[in-house]
Amino acid sequence: MTSSVPRLVIAAPSSGSGKTTVATGLMAAFAARGLVVSPHKVGPDYIDPGYHALATGRVGRNLDAYLCGPELVGPLFLHGALGCDLAVVEGVMGLYDGAAGEGELASTAQVAKLLRAPVVLVVDASSQSRSVAALVHGFVSWDPEVRVGGVILNKVASDRHEVLLREALESVGVPVLGVLRRVSQVDTPSRHLGLVPVAERRSAAVDAVAAMAAQVEAGCDLEALLGLARGAGALSCATWDAAEAVRVSPPPPLPVPSLGAAPPDPPSAPKGPRPQTPDGLVVAVAGGSAFTFSYAEHAELLTAAGAEVVPFDPLRDEELPDGTRGLVIGGGFPEVYASELSANEPLRKAISELALGGSPVAAECAGLLYLCRELDGLPMCGVLDADARMSERLTLGYRDAVAVSDSSLVGAGVRMRGHEFHRTVVEPGAGAAPAWGVRAPVRRVEGFVQQGVHASYLHTHWASQPGVARRFVERCRTS
Repeated sequence: MTSSVPRLVIAAPSSGSGKTTVATGLMAAFAARGLVVSPHKVGPDYIDPGYHALATGRVGRNLDAYLCGPELVGPLFLHGALGCDLAVVEGVMGLYDGAAGEGELASTAQVAKLLRAPVVLVVDASSQSRSVAALVHGFVSWDPEVRVGGVILNKVASDRHEVLLREALESVGVPVLGVLRRVSQVDTPSRHLGLVPVAERRSAAVDAVAAMAAQVEAGCDLEALLGLARGAGALSCATWDAAEAVRVSPPPPLPVPSLGAAPPDPPSAPKGPRPQTPDGLVVAVAGGSAFTFSYAEHAELLTAAGAEVVPFDPLRDEELPDGTRGLVIGGGFPEVYASELSANEPLRKAISELALGGSPVAAECAGLLYLCRELDGLPMCGVLDADARMSERLTLGYRDAVAVSDSSLVGAGVRMRGHEFHRTVVEPGAGAAPAWGVRAPVRRVEGFVQQGVHASYLHTHWASQPGVARRFVERCRTS
């Protein structure tokens, strides 16, 4: 299948240059013109896609070549961009920064090449003039396969400053497609893990996105940017489909003999109809302000596997959705809402009873904390024989992991890639049956598998292993 969705990748020389402001502003500005805009984010970030969704009215989606593999970047992109007039992809870190020690893997540059998409480089020009030409020239020439189609100059101080920057860039041959001045109302508040999610500041976030759109509309050549997007090369790959992914997902490989050993190659994918589950099999998914981290594909895969996905808010709902047979608790900021979560004793009791009764529960990071006995001294669900607390140390990075124990998600020996991002500590870090053996940065086991519960700090992307959703729903059916 060949597709030619107009698309742009918004990149920068480094973090803090203004990518999120420009990307979100472009999404909102184009959407305001009546275009159907597909929003995407390179990497494992959960927060920026929330602002993208607010700007476009569509689900923000991630493109992560480390978590899902380079081969899924194009198909997942086409899935998200289906029926859209334009796709805008916000990069991560600097243009050429990727997974540590893995070359270009998971970098914005790699994703741009996989998507055959032109790159717009957002440059923080606040402390330079003529030097901007050397900077842009270096990024343009570093990898000839990366097509830098234009530059947007951010934090420009004055008209005179703009003239100097434009004169310098004439020698590079890269057009200036926008000039933005610093505007205070575009700033978005941050805390220990980055921007504050949209769900926690809905009204203020709407105002911030509107300000980003206004600044981009005033300072950028939208017609030139749209023309650049329409010049993107055709993509020759199949569109990712959750139902097909679940249908052909292979069974788990045999267990590996040790933590460090790689699992054997999986057998060929089975043929036949998509797995079916009884009507009304409910999988409850935690949401609300405390649990905002999730990938849209997870719910789509669960639905494709036969579940009815029903969201609930642990801050407000005192009961699980009617008919709940399984529970998914993703990432977020339970540490910010620990008092409110603890005060909702009826729901904590309901979750404990569900988990201790053997029903499948998948908990990642924030979900892990919520299942502990305590979080910063406040009672949580008490499912796990562990306590959680805030820490000064940031744990951050991609992880290569092997499942240590059979669980409701994976069989022992299944290898998956994940991502850790937290400032909390759980003691002990692993149960009698750990969830994962992690290979980096140091060899260790972590997480908890008990009855139907799989709880871990590791964020994973189920599109890389669709059998996770199928196995989880099948366990819900039989538990």
